[in-house]
Amino acid sequence: MTGQTDRGDDRTPDDGTGSTRGGFGGSTGLGDSAGSPGPGGSGGPGGYAGSSGPGRPAGFGGPGSGDGVGAWKAFASRYALLPLRIFLGVTFVYAGLDKLTDSAFFADTGSGSIGETMRGVRDSSAIPALVDLALKNPAGFGYAIAFGELAVGLGTLFGLFARVAALGGALISLSLWLTVSWQVSPYYLGNDLAYLMAWLPLLLAGAPVLSLDRLLAERRRIR
Repeated sequence: MTGQTDRGDDRTPDDGTGSTRGGFGGSTGLGDSAGSPGPGGSGGPGGYAGSSGPGRPAGFGGPGSGDGVGAWKAFASRYALLPLRIFLGVTFVYAGLDKLTDSAFFADTGSGSIGETMRGVRDSSAIPALVDLALKNPAGFGYAIAFGELAVGLGTLFGLFARVAALGGALISLSLWLTVSWQVSPYYLGNDLAYLMAWLPLLLAGAPVLSLDRLLAERRRIR
């Protein structure tokens, strides 16, 4: 009919989605690029402000934004105690080997000997009776400390019976603090108390990652 509007022209009626068909270059609907209006017009689902609706790349304030930061935080939290574990393990292995390879350390008397060290700190220690006990057999006490440090260090490094190893390390540090370094003033200059505090997180947490304890636990679950 003359004067009738053709349905195929550019004046497309509103389809009820909040935008006209063909508007904004046809950038409506799910799956379009961030920044173009989605269904319901601007401000609706999939609207402006860098929204990441279905089909959009993650980030820019939408779903998935900050995933990298969250993953890094989870990684850091999971491995937070690993540096401390490596440090304490290496240090105690070194301390044990250092004593075992020093023949002068196990002597009753002489410079650098365990006997001379115990006698030197006897009157200034917190528990003199503990020093007297060590002086009954200085060599035996020295070997007990050296092998104890070596076992604790290896157990901590490999994560085998990690809590037991941490308990052993804490007891060694405690005994040395109460005897050898008790007289150090101010207290923070003595290292044995610091080692004692450093063992406590490993005593509580064990070795949940990169450890033989975890490997053995997983095998038990599989069975």
